[in-house]
Amino acid sequence: MTTPETAGPLLPGAQPSPRRWLIRLLAGAYGLTIANLYYCQPLLPRIGHSLGADASVGQLVTVGQVGYLLALLIVVPLGDIVRRRPLVCVLLLGEAGALAATAVAPTMGVLLAAGAVTGLASAGVVNVLVPYAATLAPDHERGRVVATVLSGGMAGVLLSRTVAGLAAEAVGWRGLFWIAALVTLLLAGALARALPSTPPDAALGYTAQLRATVRLVADEPVLRRRSLIGACVFASFGVFWATAAFLLAGPPYHYTDAGIGWFALLGAAGALAARGAGRFADRGRQGAATGVLLLLGTASFTAIAAGDRYLAWLVVGVLAMDIAVQGTHMLNLSVVYGLVEGARARIASAYMTGYTLGGVAGSAVGTAAYRVGGWHAVSAAGAAFTALGLVVWAVDNRENGRRPHQSARPAVARRTG
Repeated sequence: MTTPETAGPLLPGAQPSPRRWLIRLLAGAYGLTIANLYYCQPLLPRIGHSLGADASVGQLVTVGQVGYLLALLIVVPLGDIVRRRPLVCVLLLGEAGALAATAVAPTMGVLLAAGAVTGLASAGVVNVLVPYAATLAPDHERGRVVATVLSGGMAGVLLSRTVAGLAAEAVGWRGLFWIAALVTLLLAGALARALPSTPPDAALGYTAQLRATVRLVADEPVLRRRSLIGACVFASFGVFWATAAFLLAGPPYHYTDAGIGWFALLGAAGALAARGAGRFADRGRQGAATGVLLLLGTASFTAIAAGDRYLAWLVVGVLAMDIAVQGTHMLNLSVVYGLVEGARARIASAYMTGYTLGGVAGSAVGTAAYRVGGWHAVSAAGAAFTALGLVVWAVDNRENGRRPHQSARPAVARRTG
């Protein structure tokens, strides 16, 4: 029997809306999976002391980032050419194994290897789930659906550090990773039962898919510009959060580690922004909304600069910055996922690679700026990144205004079975 999941592409407006529980499950899966990457961060001193490697334990964060980037380049493109349900489940099983290896790691070498696999598997899962959700949704609901899934990811990032601290106090850091492994294993089982069995979008081999990803970037100027905008806003995010702990730990605040962790929960505003931006995307107002958010992001660093002395200004600036960054990210995804049918995994690979590299660059620039010029230099660097994004948006908006609106074009022939 032909079902909506096994039939070819439907006419615009004919695609059924995905069930709410399924979208919530995808959002929860995103949050639980991405949290596995962040559990280690507040526990690095404890882990280093346990393994007698206090100085080198910071490499655990680095290898996780390397694994994440590798997945964007070599794993995420698989989302167009293989069935997504088994791909996601296999990646989750691999992640559960890596978390279990972390829990029993006797040496730093084993710990770092497990951290790299965790980063690779986590990135593969979350960056397949988002385009998967976009594929399930009809055009008029895609923004809302993608925003809901992204909100789950934001919740996972925000709560992971708090959960890690509480769990480590109760069962130790190894116990925390055993629990994470079990949760990930259960999640793989839940998704295996719940996800629709959809055919691959493209009848391509792996090497051809990688070449097609490169061609897509070369052929789609909107994808390039939106990726650059995403890199700019995530760089500004990295500038701030790479240095915020130094500000908050020193005068006039003198926050403890716990106080800094609670302050980070202000990022919840970003999750709310993603939901609001999704509504603008569904109404076709991505261009104007992006410009407004980039202006807000640039202005937010004026308030952040004043935050070196006044907590109220720091709070206002952080709220505005998080809204701008997460809202812009959501709008970018709503634009790029609508460019080419049957190529959303390729699009995710290209866009998220640029986005992630922007965050890495921002963290490096922020740290250097703080060392050279203090908090005001950090604020200037953050504003410069969002201002650059605003310039790119202006170019993108002007170029789009010169062309008539076009629906997403097909990439290659879809498989129908």
